[in-house]
Amino acid sequence: NNSYKIDLSASLRKRGIHDVFHASLLRIHIPNDDRLFPGQTDTQIWDFEESDNKWTVEQIRSHSGAGIHALFEVEWKSGDKTWLPYHQISHLVALEHYFELLGISDISGL
Repeated sequence: NNSYKIDLSASLRKRGIHDVFHASLLRIHIPNDDRLFPGQTDTQIWDFEESDNKWTVEQIRSHSGAGIHALFEVEWKSGDKTWLPYHQISHLVALEHYFELLGISDISGL
């Protein structure tokens, strides 16, 4: 048998990740460089059952571009910041607050 059982973290096991893999699927582990690829650890995967609101939006800090093509700098409650396009955040209350701070009523004012 060319299958191996690996030791998974409790959070991955709880999410239903199977711990037995065929040898052809296994590779040497190379840790993530969080400076190049932030948000790639297993603790940053959304878990709907244990929501602690760590990954909810704290505020929208700035934007780049205009209109529906604008990108917005989103600050999460965890402290992380990411740039997201308008179509991904158009439903957020935080966007309404950001527009209020800019003195505009909707995306057409950018």
